[in-house]
Amino acid sequence: MSAVADIPQGRAAPGLGRARGLVNAVLGIGLLLGLWWIGGEMIARNDDLFAFASFAPGPTLSRLAELVASGAVIDMSVPSLYRVGMGLALAAAIGVPVGILIGRVAILREITNVPFQFLRMISPLSWMPIAVMAYDTWDGAIIFLIFVAAVWPILFATAAGLRRIDPAWLKVARNLGANPFHMLFVVILPAISVDILTGIRLALGVAWVVLVPAEYLGVTSGLGYAINDARDTLDYASLGATVVIIGVIGFFLDFALMMAIKKFNWVRSDA
Repeated sequence: MSAVADIPQGRAAPGLGRARGLVNAVLGIGLLLGLWWIGGEMIARNDDLFAFASFAPGPTLSRLAELVASGAVIDMSVPSLYRVGMGLALAAAIGVPVGILIGRVAILREITNVPFQFLRMISPLSWMPIAVMAYDTWDGAIIFLIFVAAVWPILFATAAGLRRIDPAWLKVARNLGANPFHMLFVVILPAISVDILTGIRLALGVAWVVLVPAEYLGVTSGLGYAINDARDTLDYASLGATVVIIGVIGFFLDFALMMAIKKFNWVRSDA
C-alpha cells in the first residue's frame, strides 16, 4: 500500500498540513498586496487624491527599507513596546487576582458584575483627560490608558476559566491536605493558565489599537508619534511604512502569545 493510504482518513499528514497552511498564508499576503497596489493606482490616477500616491506599496516599502537600514524602526518601536508592556503587566497584576476572586466568591461576583460591565463599555480613550491630569508624565498617562483597555479581557477571562474548574478537583485537593497556597499555585493557576493567556492575548489586541491614538499626546517618541509626525509633514510614504511596522510587530506579538497558549494547553486535541 502507498504511504498516502496509510494516513488515517479525515486527517492530513502533519507535513502536508503545514505546507498547505504556508501556501495559503502566502496567497493571503499576495492578495493583500494586490489590493493595496490596485488602491494605490486608483489614488494616483485620481485628481483629488494623487497627493496621497506615496502611500502605495512601492514608495511605502522603499521607505520601510530605509527605516530598517537606519535603525529608525528600533528607535520608534522600543518606547511603544515599553508602554504596552507596562500597561499589560499592570493589567495582569490586577486583572488576574480580581478575576480569581470574583470567579471563586459568588456574592462578590454579583456585587461587581454591573459596575465592571459598565466600566468595561467605556472607551479607554475617554479617560484621556483624566489621565493627563492625574499623571506627571506623558508615559504615565499612556500606560494608564493601555491598562484601562487591557484589564477587562484579562479579568473576565480569568474569572470564566476559574468557574469552569471541576469542583471535584478542589475537593480532592482539600481532602489531600492542600492549604490555600497549594490550592492557588498547584491547582487553580495551572488549571486556568490557558484562560489567563487567552485574556492577555485579547488584551494585547485592544492595547495595541489604543496605543497609536494614545501616543498622539505630548510624547515625542513611539509609533503613534511617528504616524502623527508623518501626517503633519505630509510624508505619506513614512506614514505607510509606520503602519506596516505596527502591523508586523502586532502580528508577531500575537503569534508569540498564541504559541504560549498552545504550549500550556493541557487539553490535547489529538488525544
